[in-house]
Amino acid sequence: MYVVVIGGGKVGYYLAKALLEERHEVLLVERDFKRAKRIAEDFGQGVVLRGDGAETATLERAGVGRADVVCAVTGEDEDNLIVSQVAKRHFNVTRTIARINNPKNEEIFIRLGIDVTVSATQFIISLIEQEIPTTPFVNLLTLRSIGMEIVDLYMSDDCPWVGKRIGDLPLPPDTVLSLHIRDGVRTFPTNDTQLLRGDRLIGLTSLDSEAALHQMLQPV
Repeated sequence: MYVVVIGGGKVGYYLAKALLEERHEVLLVERDFKRAKRIAEDFGQGVVLRGDGAETATLERAGVGRADVVCAVTGEDEDNLIVSQVAKRHFNVTRTIARINNPKNEEIFIRLGIDVTVSATQFIISLIEQEIPTTPFVNLLTLRSIGMEIVDLYMSDDCPWVGKRIGDLPLPPDTVLSLHIRDGVRTFPTNDTQLLRGDRLIGLTSLDSEAALHQMLQPV
């Protein structure tokens, strides 16, 4: 697999290193001369291209047209968005992955068709919410390429689902509840599974049904 990584900071450096160790073909694009030189000394001259990854000419030199994946992981959301857009629309790259530094920008990336977005801030928030359940709905993972997401649903004291059987829940379209967790014990739910306070459900829902599912868990 040929992967082009844009941005030679810590994220890009270690991403390229891991991909090379997995024996993938990797090219890392970095605009800073000194940083590009240091990376070339570690990985080899053929792994690094010095240039501005947000410029079409640089992406052309990088051979993005034959890339399987383009990963834009610079420290600037604007650059990551431009790189991903050019790679997808001009070079027809099938899979683009973009780092998001400001979680507020994620909606823009989604609307513009970026395949995968990675936000460290949002990921940490999700981990905190999983360990300390204070909200009924936590997005664990978005599978944007198929329009689905994996969610964690928590039965709080005032959740309207408490006391009901799963088979009686009017779930929105394209929603499946696949795992039931009670007191740390994991089971596969059935229509007869009755929900109690403190229970958690891991489910799969479509992006179109997310808002409806979230609303169903709110206190009446």
